[in-house]
Amino acid sequence: MKLAFVFPGQGSQSVGMLRDYLDLPVVRTTIDEASSALGQDLFALVENGPEEALNQTTNTQPIMLAADIAVYRAWQALGGPAPVLAAGHSLGEYAALVAGGALGFAEAMKLVRVRADAMQQAVPEGQGGIAAILGLDADQVAAACAEAAGDEVVSPANLNAPGQIVIAGGKAAVGRAIEACKARGAKRAVLLPMSVPSHCALMRPAAETLAGALAGIALKSPAFPIINNVDVREATTPAEIADALVRQLYCPVRWIEIVTAMQAAGVTHIVECGPGKVLHGMVRRIATDVTSATLSSAQAIADTLASIGQTGETA
Repeated sequence: MKLAFVFPGQGSQSVGMLRDYLDLPVVRTTIDEASSALGQDLFALVENGPEEALNQTTNTQPIMLAADIAVYRAWQALGGPAPVLAAGHSLGEYAALVAGGALGFAEAMKLVRVRADAMQQAVPEGQGGIAAILGLDADQVAAACAEAAGDEVVSPANLNAPGQIVIAGGKAAVGRAIEACKARGAKRAVLLPMSVPSHCALMRPAAETLAGALAGIALKSPAFPIINNVDVREATTPAEIADALVRQLYCPVRWIEIVTAMQAAGVTHIVECGPGKVLHGMVRRIATDVTSATLSSAQAIADTLASIGQTGETA
């Protein structure tokens, strides 16, 4: 058996998402540690909402990072082995780096808050757009975006699974791209209720802010390889890690290639480490001969540990 972990990002959050873990004390203590780092009661926001506040980018990103690490620590506390390979979807890459020891948890919390605020400020409310395109391949979506862009920005942002692509850019350009995708036979092409157009050229100002913040952080080489979003390869030095995180903001998340790379590396089990099952569904569509599992509750952690016999190759 060869075990890989994947960490979810923005989009997996929900009010009450930690309730199924609260029998594991390390989960609450990790959220409290994250709250102390930011001077904000994150647990109250996760537990009680309101949903509108939880879904604000400035809150969602640090909360998802904290939740991912809380679940990873719960896995460790119950005797789960370290993965031989890891990756994170967009924001989830920060969780992978914390889990691998490349980035301190408290520093990561503050860094992600800077990232989220910079992203929100880069494009004023109501001027950006994100849409899900189902039923077209990446080349077809890219062609539709190129046709629709004109003097504006719209491009593939998340290459999530075969026939499941997310596009991002200016609101009007995204609207035109939706129509261009429908004309090419998309099964569905719908605007998503998110205002920050992540992973497109409109995020370059946010990337500059993030680069400044990263310059003051001591990164380390991770304990196990982490495949980054932007290059689909392991960044091994602190400088490479920082550079990949900066470019990630305005480049697409190449998730199909990341999972395929894990499969090519001989991974037999891919485990989603965090609330929800979004990545689990993507993995099952991309790598049908790899065993996919989730740690979406305390029971799911126990079930996954039992299924792998609490053993695995370690880095």
